[in-house]
Amino acid sequence: MKRLLTMMMAAVLAVGILVPASASAEDPVIDEKLGVPIVVYGANLSDAEKESVKQSLNVAKEAEVEEITVDGSDLVKYIKDGDSKARMYSSAKITRRDAGKGLVISIVTEDNITQVTSDMYANAMLTAGIQDAVVEVAAPKKVTGHSALVGIYKAYEVTGETLDTERTDVANDELNLATKFAQESGVDDAKVSELLTEIKKQIAENKPETKEEVEQIVSEQLTKLNIELSPADRQLLIDLMDRISNLDIDFSKLSEQLNDMASKIKDKLGDIDPGFWESVKNFFASIFESIQSWFK
Repeated sequence: MKRLLTMMMAAVLAVGILVPASASAEDPVIDEKLGVPIVVYGANLSDAEKESVKQSLNVAKEAEVEEITVDGSDLVKYIKDGDSKARMYSSAKITRRDAGKGLVISIVTEDNITQVTSDMYANAMLTAGIQDAVVEVAAPKKVTGHSALVGIYKAYEVTGETLDTERTDVANDELNLATKFAQESGVDDAKVSELLTEIKKQIAENKPETKEEVEQIVSEQLTKLNIELSPADRQLLIDLMDRISNLDIDFSKLSEQLNDMASKIKDKLGDIDPGFWESVKNFFASIFESIQSWFK
């Protein structure tokens, strides 16, 4: 029995030795080229709720951040006919990335963002003109998640960028329509995002010149994805995509941007050499073989 315990302790120690140094925590570094992360809080958060959001967004672990607040006055700036008295709770942290790195979206309090998904945020942000950033969304209690988009707009402009308010308004309508389809029309939220993405890709490739051509693209993608919408919802989608087709948007990177979201863990933690895991597997295999031999 002592021999067994000795071997088990050796195995634990060996894992500690084998783990690469890159897996250990490092001191946070300020990015002097792209700037510090921007953390934007919903204006209606209580002090306790704000602290909860800070913890969810790991604000304390950053070397330095810039903190701002988003309220109804920002809503009416970015969204036509927005409600200046709207209550805003969902919050976000934006960290800029080098050009071409794409969007990485993470909802860190998934149970509290009840309607908007990561893909929906990504689609709307691309429509608004936001690219190349890591965006984390959080809320201290259950909310739909819509106001976080306005906060993201404000945070992005704080970094020195300028957004076209016509695009942000269309992007907001896109987000509203996406959540409507998922919540009221019985379409799976992943399917909704796929539909919006595929239609945009077809608009980019075919460059429709008339609303009738946009309608044809919408009809084809609804059929392809086997999605049924009511005549009213179908018309809303056609109208939205016609507006999007008339905006100055480069859709060519859309698929790549959405695919980048799947690699967000690698982007944050970095790759571990596959040879490391192979050595761990072989090590434990030899340990178990030794243990089995004792009982033969």
